[in-house]
Amino acid sequence: MIETRLHLHFGNFYYFRTGKNVRKTVNTKTFFTLITAAALFLPATAALTQDNDGKAPPSVMVPLPDPIQRGFDPNNPLDFERPPEANPARNPAQSQTGFGDADQKIEILYDVDELPFAVRRMRELIMEAARSGDPEQLRPLIGKGSDITRLSLTDIEGDPINYIQSVSGDKEGHEILAILLEVMEAGFSRLDGGTENELYVWPYFYAVPLQDLTPPQRVELFKLVTAGDYEDMVSFGAYIFFRVGITPEGRWLFFVAGD
Repeated sequence: MIETRLHLHFGNFYYFRTGKNVRKTVNTKTFFTLITAAALFLPATAALTQDNDGKAPPSVMVPLPDPIQRGFDPNNPLDFERPPEANPARNPAQSQTGFGDADQKIEILYDVDELPFAVRRMRELIMEAARSGDPEQLRPLIGKGSDITRLSLTDIEGDPINYIQSVSGDKEGHEILAILLEVMEAGFSRLDGGTENELYVWPYFYAVPLQDLTPPQRVELFKLVTAGDYEDMVSFGAYIFFRVGITPEGRWLFFVAGD
């Protein structure tokens, strides 16, 4: 025998068909009481919908509420796409294999007069320190604490100037100063221009697909790396030699190499 269960929920009636041997949720007396009440209620409702001329007023469409917005659930396998605001921020010091997309505008610049004053001034100070032949001259430019210039893609221990000398081919640190000077003399690129992430980066090779370089641009690149290094970086998909980043406010953000 098939029973019909009558549920009253938020003023709406829902009918469900259930299998046999299921306990009745509404007894016979209650069922007929509800039916009687509905019969009395419906004529009154119909009368209220008539105007003085006996004509029903025009129907009114009540818009449905907006769907409930829920947050991204990383543990839900059905959440295939992370919302844009949940995407992790790009590390500007990391090798930029994503640059060069069709919708990515890359600015290659040579005229330092186009730089904001604070950026131009920091560049001049870095180059003066490099020309001095004394790595210690970089200390006031590197800063300290949370604003210290990033010198490695991994954490470093000890004194930052000692670290700079340690990555040089000579114990005095002259080679790394020469590399820094060559980097700052190269063409540069402005990334994320006009946004809060705007950044000026030397050399511009950091931001462009190496396989698309013109012959004159490859000549510029070979002032920094060897032909063998170039082939390795093309295979990797990005420029991974030393690069420098300076914020529009003149903060020396990084001087790193690697991927």
